[in-house]
Amino acid sequence: SVPFLVRLFPSLLTKFVYLNFLAFPFFVDYRRPELLVNNTISLYLTTEPGVTVGIWHTVPGSRGAEAQGKDQRWYEEALGDAHPVIIYLHGNGGTR
Repeated sequence: SVPFLVRLFPSLLTKFVYLNFLAFPFFVDYRRPELLVNNTISLYLTTEPGVTVGIWHTVPGSRGAEAQGKDQRWYEEALGDAHPVIIYLHGNGGTR
């Protein structure tokens, strides 16, 4: 019966293979990354109309003391300075 269900509902296969409907760890507010990771803020980019991508900006530990208590503007300016930026793409899951 499983092949029959997969044939009728192909979206079921992707749900159960990738499990992207699960948010792990459970009951975590991903809009507040500073509770999980030091020196991190949450930003949102609109890539095209109707599509918004949530990102976290984390500064390295060497700049941690400098980042303490700073607001979003400081983090945005830190993206434009001479320090390199590493982009980490976490995959197809629905969480960061």
